[in-house]
Amino acid sequence: MEFTPLCFMLLSCWYAGLSQVLVSPSRSQFLKRETVSLSCEDQGSSAGGRVRRRTESAGLQTCPSHWGISSGSSCIISMLYASDSGVYWCESGSGEHSHAVNITVHDGAVILESPVLPVNEGQAVTLRCRYQTPPSDLTAAFYKDGSLVRTEAAGEMTIPAVSTSDAGLYRCSNSELGGSPESWLAVRGEGVGVSPSLSPPPAPPPGPSPPPTSPPPPAPLLSLPRLLCSILVTCPYLVVTVLLLEMCCRSRGGTPVDKKKRSYDDVIEEVEPA
Repeated sequence: MEFTPLCFMLLSCWYAGLSQVLVSPSRSQFLKRETVSLSCEDQGSSAGGRVRRRTESAGLQTCPSHWGISSGSSCIISMLYASDSGVYWCESGSGEHSHAVNITVHDGAVILESPVLPVNEGQAVTLRCRYQTPPSDLTAAFYKDGSLVRTEAAGEMTIPAVSTSDAGLYRCSNSELGGSPESWLAVRGEGVGVSPSLSPPPAPPPGPSPPPTSPPPPAPLLSLPRLLCSILVTCPYLVVTVLLLEMCCRSRGGTPVDKKKRSYDDVIEEVEPA
């Protein structure tokens, strides 16, 4: 499906009246055992919906649960684990949902601090390489869509005025501690929301998976009673057909064999002397 600028304007209008999920701290990657707060707030009010998520390990879940504690319109996860990685969103009582955000809990020593929500074109954006234990050398290499952008001694990279061409998958790495997972940096173009050519469409929360469709059963083999029945039904038609052919031949002067025999006798009579 092709997403045109008009499609994204309509999607933005549709989401405008719904609550949005706010992540604090505002980033998409976390280290194991960190704490995160997710809040649902409508524009201009504090009344929101419920926080829901879908993870690979547990599927669809709603806060509060064993993984999160509800506090007003917020859901607090006090100790993150890799199993908490997934898609999070806000959902109203009538079933409407906000934009979904991806949260990754990295079971390693390095993560990338990047905006979890789309940023506006022209805004300054800083990407930071964050370490569980700071290395002796903070120098970090930053990659976009798999290609090296540049290396920074301070472990952070700033884009002074971000544009839609800066949208993409970013990650960072340190020579001592390794690399971070990738995160998508979404950039809103002026007047059209998130750039359709450079950012993925808002991912609505997936619903329950449909039951698997089973292939149609194979055609049953013809049973013996049905075979006998078919023969009995077909035989009278065959008999009638043979009888009609016989009667037709007799009405025309006998069978082809008789006609051939008479013709042979006539020839003999003509050859033999009287």
